[in-house]
Amino acid sequence: MKYYAVLQHTYSEFLGLIESQLEKRDIGFNYIRPFVGQAVPGSAMQFDGLFVLAAAAPTNDDDECPWSEDEKELIEIFRKAKRPVVGIGHGALLIAEIEGGKPSGEPFHNAYWTTAHATEAGKNDGLAQTVDGREVLVMYNGSVELPEGLEPILVDDEGRWLAIRPDELTYGLLFRPELKPGMIEDMIMEEGRETPDDIGELLSAARERWDEMQDLNDHVIVALVKELDLMQERRKPPVFSLKVE
Repeated sequence: MKYYAVLQHTYSEFLGLIESQLEKRDIGFNYIRPFVGQAVPGSAMQFDGLFVLAAAAPTNDDDECPWSEDEKELIEIFRKAKRPVVGIGHGALLIAEIEGGKPSGEPFHNAYWTTAHATEAGKNDGLAQTVDGREVLVMYNGSVELPEGLEPILVDDEGRWLAIRPDELTYGLLFRPELKPGMIEDMIMEEGRETPDDIGELLSAARERWDEMQDLNDHVIVALVKELDLMQERRKPPVFSLKVE
């Protein structure tokens, strides 16, 4: 069975809409929650791929995200093992950092609706072409300036990067295909969480565009499955059961 590791950073933000899409394809997944003290795996060999989800603080906030360095090491382990990696929001920023991007805590909130535009670098990319021209919800904290030589495959209306693909098996997405209105409601209710001043307007727009969000998610998953060959089960070492007579 295909089995993916999922790094989760807040209770409110999980695979959301992506969960049912993976389950339909007989892809299992295991949530790993460093924000409650769970250790990040040291190996990729028991998994077929890795999802790194969003968070509530910038990647360079060591107080709120003390796990960032461990997660970057894990992303590199998966990449060296030729396992697919998909970073969403916070996860995408970590991927950009690994490539040499410069992190910043500003602006703290990046949350807005925009139209996604495929770039020259994304003209032959299945995901970029799928999302090109669609309205997407962007939500992440802090920022990472892309290094010279790493061109985004998608940008927003202002030309800011929305997606990168630094290698054949790795995507970083700042738009949020997994989000459901209920998840945004949970963010608002999450104790101690800072949310954008216009979070109510973003939530209202998500409710109004719910059908379009579901349709976008369907197309994004199809593109990821095709581009990253997610249906391929990677070789994993056998699990031995030691039975003592």
